[in-house]
Amino acid sequence: MTTKIFLVRHAEAEGNLFRVAHGQYDSNLTPRGYRQLHYLRERFRGEKLDAVYGSDLTRTRATASALYVPRGLDFRPEPRLREVRLGDWEERTWAEISRADRQLYEDFNKRPHLWRVEGAEVFAQVRDRMVAAVRDIAAAHPGGTVAAASHGAALRTLLGTLEGMTLEEIGGSGHSDNTAVSLLEVEGERIQVVFRDDNSHVPAEASTFRRQSWFKEGPAAEEPGLWFPAPRQEGDAQVLDGMLGEVQAGRVAWMVGESTLSLTDFTILPNLRGRHLGVQLLGQAVKYARRQGRYALTLACSAELAGYFAQYGFEETGRRGDAVDMAMDLRLTVREVP
Repeated sequence: MTTKIFLVRHAEAEGNLFRVAHGQYDSNLTPRGYRQLHYLRERFRGEKLDAVYGSDLTRTRATASALYVPRGLDFRPEPRLREVRLGDWEERTWAEISRADRQLYEDFNKRPHLWRVEGAEVFAQVRDRMVAAVRDIAAAHPGGTVAAASHGAALRTLLGTLEGMTLEEIGGSGHSDNTAVSLLEVEGERIQVVFRDDNSHVPAEASTFRRQSWFKEGPAAEEPGLWFPAPRQEGDAQVLDGMLGEVQAGRVAWMVGESTLSLTDFTILPNLRGRHLGVQLLGQAVKYARRQGRYALTLACSAELAGYFAQYGFEETGRRGDAVDMAMDLRLTVREVP
């Protein structure tokens, strides 16, 4: 009997948006990620699923909800479907990683058989646990159809392996967009990749890849991101500079309250606006707020800027004259898609 397994990369999550390395660090989906889930749900409308699995991280469970909630199924967590454990890279920006060791950065994407980082898995370990998870899922549903939500690098490793590639050859293969779908057919020991990395259900305006270039070949593959020195104290506020190469591109400042971290400054140089750099400042504020045990990021802005912050997950909490008070809930949350 043939078992069909649909593999789904999770929707856009904080690491994708903030350009931060999140392997097994747990993070939320972004507002764009939740929009992508509506297209994923529609893609699977009419598809019978006997079970829905996923890695046990928040971003994959939230993604899987677009498949298990409409069918009244339970979510089945499978830790072996997690992303590669990144060790010392976790929570560092990709620009910082590239700046510190360009060779290792390129190895991660293009030469995974050579990649070694302190405290991290090697890709052979990722390959072995992913293949074992797929075999066990198939064995539990002989002749059935199931879905499983996982992560970009882990799925790239699995799919390349099942297509007969070595880890070295996988380094020359493609990457999947957020919510991209692949299909396996499993019969006995044979596992066939029917198709992979299909994101045709996601319109261009909702695609994560349409806004990024790191996965392309040649000069376009350069990570257009910021790196950050250690924060410094200025009066009552902590200030963090965002650096683009050797040039200061902007800064973010905050004050730590009892339960929140409040932004007091958020600036990108005018000539660098429109390049998706400002959101990386927000990503650093989110990181420091969580590290300090704060559950929300707050700010006050003009009405003209409220829409900018709303697209990244801030919600209006009140108004004071011309100022709009906004807050982003930082607690890890699975907002199920009905």
